[in-house]
This record gives sequence, structure tokens and C-alpha cells, in this order.
Amino acid sequence: MAGMATHLITGAGSGIGAAVARRLHARGDELVLHARDVGRAKELAAEFPGSRTLVGDLADPDKLSWAFSHQSLPDRVDSLMHIAGVVDLGPVGELTPKAWRHQLNVNLIAPAELTRHFLPQLRLVQGHVLFVNSGAGLNAHADWSAYAASKHGLKALADSLRHEEHPNGVRVTSVYPGRTASPMQAKVHQQEGKEYDASKWIDPESVATTILMALDLPRDAEVNDLTVRPGR
Repeated sequence: MAGMATHLITGAGSGIGAAVARRLHARGDELVLHARDVGRAKELAAEFPGSRTLVGDLADPDKLSWAFSHQSLPDRVDSLMHIAGVVDLGPVGELTPKAWRHQLNVNLIAPAELTRHFLPQLRLVQGHVLFVNSGAGLNAHADWSAYAASKHGLKALADSLRHEEHPNGVRVTSVYPGRTASPMQAKVHQQEGKEYDASKWIDPESVATTILMALDLPRDAEVNDLTVRPGR
């Protein structure tokens, strides 16, 4: 993605999202950072000076359009990166509808709604929509049903969007990281009852490297699906 571009990023507060935001901020690109509330938006604005923020609760996608209507939105969006996510493990026999809805809302429905909202800007510049999915979006294991269902749905969303927007020049990429050292991974280990050792898992900076590669690829090519696994 040559020259200064504008990137709208969810999940920039930690893990992979923070690593991507740091890279783009360091090279002088414009950032529009999504935050769930005003307090979090202030924290992000302080961490990334010069960036803009956009407030809306991904857990309540029905209200995102209303929230955005009361804010100043970017006229230009070169990339929309869906990196935010939540996970709550549990067997099918114990997961409540609330746990299912929360993960589906944040991990699937909110990305669909954000994409719908910013497609006009993305089409204007032949931009890029990038979904940070998960290995669970390709294979589901015991106790991961709700999270994996949300991520399998995210793959379907990306695949359909790619076919729909190819004539408009909008590129669509899904990245499927394996276990990555992050606050989410620490929470997963806690839910699994396991000791967490960040050194065993992928560094978020390594995933950020793959994301920037997909973003910066010349226009004659497009990365559709990219799987990243721990190297040790």
C-alpha cells in the first residue's frame, strides 16, 4: 500500500492489533482506532499521538450505526482491519445463549456491520479488508464450539465479501494465527487451567509482519488466506 494511507483498526489496544498499529503509526500512516467506550478511546489517542478514534461497542452491533452517526467519520479508508475478538471456552452442554451471543456479536456480526458501514469509502480507493481470524476458524476442538463457530462464520463472511467486491477492486484477506502471546491467550490458558508461558507462542510482532506484507503487496496480487503457526 504505497504512500500514506488511512487504516481503521479494531483491537488496537493489545496483542496483534497493538503491534499492527505501532508499525503503521511509526511509518506515518493515518490511524482511525476503534474503541468500545470514550475512556478507552482517550487511552488509544494518548498511545498513538495524531490518531483518530471511533467509539462503538462491538458487543452491541445493532447500535454501531447509531453510535457512528454521532461522530466524525473518515472520508478515506484504505484498509479496514478486524483484529478485536473475545473468547469464552466451555462444552456445548454448558455454554449459555449469552456466551454464544457475546462471541458471535463481537467476532462476527460486528465485523460484518463495520464492513457494511465503510464499504463506500473502501470502494472509492480500492481498499483492503483484513480479518484476523484464528486456527479455530478452520478446525473446531472440544470446548471451543462458540468461538470456533464465530470464526468459521468470519471465514464465510470474508469469502463472500471477496467474491462480491472483487469487481470493485477491494481486496479481502483472512489471517489465521495460531496461539499468539497476548492477553487473550493468557485468558484462554486460565480457562483451560494451564500455566501460561508467553515464550511458547507466536510473538504478536510476527503476525503483524504478515499482515503488513498482505497490505503492502502490489496491486497485481492478493493474499486471500494466510495461516501462521508457532515456529517452536
